[in-house]
Amino acid sequence: MNIGLIIALVAVLLVLVLGYNIMLQYKVKVEATKKQESARYVAIIDATEDLIGNAHHIPFSKELLLCLNNRILDCLQSMNELDPKNKNVVQRIAQMKEQIKQISDTYEASESTAFKVPNSDKQAIIMLKLVKRLRDTVRSEHNKGRMDTQTYVVESARLETIQLRINIENVIKRSNDAITRGQPGTAIQLLKKGLDVLSTKNDNYSIQAREKLQKMYDDLEKRRQSRSAEELQQIEERQKENDMEALFGEKKKW
Repeated sequence: MNIGLIIALVAVLLVLVLGYNIMLQYKVKVEATKKQESARYVAIIDATEDLIGNAHHIPFSKELLLCLNNRILDCLQSMNELDPKNKNVVQRIAQMKEQIKQISDTYEASESTAFKVPNSDKQAIIMLKLVKRLRDTVRSEHNKGRMDTQTYVVESARLETIQLRINIENVIKRSNDAITRGQPGTAIQLLKKGLDVLSTKNDNYSIQAREKLQKMYDDLEKRRQSRSAEELQQIEERQKENDMEALFGEKKKW
């Protein structure tokens, strides 16, 4: 056989093997990228479902629920583009669309959980972390164009008010606890912090809360001033007794 032909065949074979390896590596890389993207979408879905699952802690508006459910739907649709043959994803997309339609048609604000005053610092921290995550999510959805600006502004302000309310209601509770323990100084410090936070707020809740905190603060200050006056009077009376004893000497006992 012609040596040149053999060399040519070997060269062609090497090119084919090399091309096959390149295509195989590319396919593996594409599959790995798809898995990474799919895992990222699953993580977003899990985190969003966790937020929805915490709806019993604070009031959720219709707009907020739609935002969160549409976030999940967007992730599912992106996963479907990566793997169109995945029937589970297709089924979940249909379920999510139906759920979003139900929220749009039937959800009313009155159905939302009423605001609950935190009964401990630990619960207040949990609620505050939840509100922060919700505000971050709403901001992200607005930046991606999945929430219009007007809805975003209203919802962001609503969540900010809830965040403020958690802090202030916790201040009131801690102040009352301090008063019960006989620690008026601690209560006054807490009330001062609350009043400082509310000093620049003009919404209805802030105005009412500021009046409540101011009354509590004024009552404590009056008690402290009254107590200080009594203590001063007692000191003066003891001083007078000491002066009388110094002038006339200690009375003899017969």
